[in-house]
Amino acid sequence: MVARAASEENRVIVLGAGIVGLCVAYSLAKTGLDVTVIDPQPPASQCSAGNAGAISSRAVAPLAMPGLLKSVPGMLLDPTGPLYIPRSYILSVAPWLLRFIAASRPERVNQIAQGLNALHEDAVTLHQQLAQEVGCRERIRTNGQLHLYPDRQALDKDRRSWALKASYGLVIEEVDRAGILALEPHIGDAYNVGLFLPDQAWVSEPRQYALCIAEAARARGVQFIQTAAEHIGRQGLDWRIDCAGTSLTARHIVLAAGAWSGRLLGALGVKVPLESQRGYHVQLHRDAAPISRQVVLADRKVFVSPLESGLRIAGTVEFGGFSRPPSEKRAQLLLEHAQAGIPALRRPAQADTWMGHRPCLPDSLPVIGAVPSLRGMWCAFGHGHLGVTGSARTGQWLAEAIRGDMHHDKLKPYEVARFG
Repeated sequence: MVARAASEENRVIVLGAGIVGLCVAYSLAKTGLDVTVIDPQPPASQCSAGNAGAISSRAVAPLAMPGLLKSVPGMLLDPTGPLYIPRSYILSVAPWLLRFIAASRPERVNQIAQGLNALHEDAVTLHQQLAQEVGCRERIRTNGQLHLYPDRQALDKDRRSWALKASYGLVIEEVDRAGILALEPHIGDAYNVGLFLPDQAWVSEPRQYALCIAEAARARGVQFIQTAAEHIGRQGLDWRIDCAGTSLTARHIVLAAGAWSGRLLGALGVKVPLESQRGYHVQLHRDAAPISRQVVLADRKVFVSPLESGLRIAGTVEFGGFSRPPSEKRAQLLLEHAQAGIPALRRPAQADTWMGHRPCLPDSLPVIGAVPSLRGMWCAFGHGHLGVTGSARTGQWLAEAIRGDMHHDKLKPYEVARFG
């Protein structure tokens, strides 16, 4: 049986119920389109549930910065490092890694920064507005982020990326040991230099925030179907998606399936260098949180967030594909990092651990916009570790583009064609 809408021109299917797909669906529904969201998992159950919750409106520095080549050997040799590639996966990831290194050229970094700035620059305001609309304004916390370094020498290693962010308007207040303690009294004496970002925000409960967006989308008529898309193909002017026991048709499809989007697009003959950036977190009970805002142990690339449900310690980047099991040792390492920065953390008898697949492209820019060779096919994936930050703007842009209210050049930095 094929399910059809009253007007196929106004029907859009969004594949993916993470925060990016939810923002797309909500924005499309606000314009009056008939929207269905398909995902084999419940809404907000993957990276949208397990992320650190940062909203970083001046996150313009790509992962691949000039000088990256020097650090590549360390990625292979240090399994405890913040960015790790297992030796057994190096051949699989090699083509992606070559693109990653190429993206670190200074001229390309400047182009990427422009694209990231356009996507992220109003992120805090957009999420405040969105949270107000969906009924959870209090979940957007605006008391800033505190990034910590052991000493000035450690900070100097990141000066280039901070200078790039500052050039796009990031407000940075450098604080000494006394300034750190004035903001967060429980920071250990291993950290003596800090950068306080007063204009940056964070989400006090990422999964609940995303679920509020899902409920607001439902209230506007968005349908959610929990099933896998088994086949995508053409049916006249429309797209047809075959799922278990049924098929759906629509004039437009939006691929917002995170790290799995590459497989879906690849089945249609369009290849993208999308890798799973395997991220971890450890979560402790709420009474274990002696901090009042998001604290980043910058030398360790670890985010510590005092969520409503408990203290979340998130971070590290690991490559290894979809089939490799999670590393419990790597997850527990996060707790050791956090205790090094916040000695007051009590080591619990048991802590919840999590690993999720973040969609990572080698140039740190997501793919947003139309697929030129596939009329009616749209992309909204590849946001890496900045899915929350970029989700609200991505939803607005896709709604404008599908309605024909946007000049196509606006999405050129994010086009899938940039990969050839």
